[in-house]
Amino acid sequence: MPIGAFVVDFVCLERRLILELDGGQHTEQVRYDVTRTARLNSHGFEPLRFWNHEVFEDWDTIEEVIWRHLQE
Repeated sequence: MPIGAFVVDFVCLERRLILELDGGQHTEQVRYDVTRTARLNSHGFEPLRFWNHEVFEDWDTIEEVIWRHLQE
């Protein structure tokens, strides 16, 4: 989904919540990700970042984090 100059993985427009699933390449682009998060915040969005493997190995924790943000 395009938001400003970025394409995000998943977004809930109503709650302005973004889910980003990061692969290993993100360990090498930390500065870019920090800047990207700040820019998305400036558009009123709250990005949540998770590692790809977490989706498969620890979904319950991810679900809890997402739910907590949706309740705020």
